[in-house]
Amino acid sequence: MKKILILDFGSQTTQLIARRIREQKVYCEIHPYSIPLEKIKALAPAGIVLSGGPASVYDLDAPLSDPAIFEMGIPVLGICYGAQLMIQQLGGKVEKAEKREFGKADLSIQVTGGLFAGLETSPIHHQVWMSHGDRVEVAPPKFEATATSSHSPFAALRHQEKPFVAVQFHPEVAHTLIGTDILRNFIFGLCDCQPDWTMHSFIESTVQAIRNKVGTSKVICALSGGVDSSVTAALIHRAIGDQLTCIYVNNGLMRIGETESILRFFKEKTKLKLIDVEATEFFLGELAGVVDPEVKRKRIGLGFIKIFEEEAGKLGEVNYLAQGTLYPDVIESVSFRGEAPIKSHHNVGGLPEIMKLDLIEPLRELFKDEVRELGLELGLPEEAIHRQPFPGPGLGIRIMGEVTLKRLEILRQADVIVLEEMKKSGWYRKVWQSFAVLLPIQTVGVMGDGRTYENVIALRAVDSRDAMTADWSKLPYELLGVISSRIINEVRGVNRVVFDISSKPPATIEWE
Repeated sequence: MKKILILDFGSQTTQLIARRIREQKVYCEIHPYSIPLEKIKALAPAGIVLSGGPASVYDLDAPLSDPAIFEMGIPVLGICYGAQLMIQQLGGKVEKAEKREFGKADLSIQVTGGLFAGLETSPIHHQVWMSHGDRVEVAPPKFEATATSSHSPFAALRHQEKPFVAVQFHPEVAHTLIGTDILRNFIFGLCDCQPDWTMHSFIESTVQAIRNKVGTSKVICALSGGVDSSVTAALIHRAIGDQLTCIYVNNGLMRIGETESILRFFKEKTKLKLIDVEATEFFLGELAGVVDPEVKRKRIGLGFIKIFEEEAGKLGEVNYLAQGTLYPDVIESVSFRGEAPIKSHHNVGGLPEIMKLDLIEPLRELFKDEVRELGLELGLPEEAIHRQPFPGPGLGIRIMGEVTLKRLEILRQADVIVLEEMKKSGWYRKVWQSFAVLLPIQTVGVMGDGRTYENVIALRAVDSRDAMTADWSKLPYELLGVISSRIINEVRGVNRVVFDISSKPPATIEWE
């Protein structure tokens, strides 16, 4: 099976490149730009994509990939920064543009074929998405412009003899209306790939990889009841059967009835060996007095690891811990070129370094919609697959400020109302995620002709495909009104409800 290798230069849309390629049923992997040439050759990609990034190629500390990739004899596609890097490394010139291009732009195709095979040429204009302050001023030897825009005479280029192509715009984003055509022309036309990467093939290769790694050892799986951990458990169980023991930890930060529902489902509808651990008192003790969200996440993560290791010790010799880490978790938890991470996720965040157990994370390179597809392929029921995402740290990161039993009770009651009304209205399956957040402020209100000074609940609902980007959901005013009225009337201690209308980026989906 052929693969495409993506070298990441720090773009926020690098993951979208991978998504668009995988949507064509072609396997791809993302690696940092600094990956050694020997490893690239060992991966034997059918083609390489150089992603965009925030730097300028002429900066003294600009991130540079090994220029020897252009001597491997395989197709290379440069996107935005990646395009400029290709041009500079092959003898062209890149400078700061007199006029920057950000947002929608009209592309005029000058040369058909290659990336633009099957697309209409000038005078027809195609909408693309630009995001750059530099531009190519001089093309390298034997390169020609294949498309232009109003401010980019080299909006796209190609080598006249070798399979090197470059675009100044971002074909991976939805605003580039011909983006899918361009990527298809690259992976199928230039790289000669076949659409043979499916969830069925993923299961076969992953099951074999798990068997090879684990051998006869025992594995425990962190089972939260969410989509990710449920699919992880099903996949590993298919690989090693009763060598797997799942552990559900009630950290005291779950929603009303959540623990009972999860345990009932897995005990009645699956063949998994399951241990449930009651740890409410332990986690609330760990979170007492804590208000910093990073400290919260790390204490919750460390708490899980402590419990998993204790339970593993009761099972005899256990060598591995499996968890449902997804690619968005990894991206938000790591830094690029020394910059601060967005936030630490309880299941990544540096925890493996302090663990005695080795990690198995079979979904680490997948996006949420791919995980749902995988779950259905594994035979998990719809009710387990189409639940809205719920964070591993639970309500602990939906309470701004200190987590206490009283504040948990307020949020739990508000959360039930949100979920009930979203399901009753038919909007639960229309949005990616919907939930309540308890804010660390109080406001003045009037209830029963008396003054109140009570808490504020924020409603959050977003539309997304993979949690890498998200837009706020345009819920009907009538639905928002019903939710607000019920929370204020039924949840003691709340006198105001607000609706979060921020997108990701710049905000994140969860508030902490």
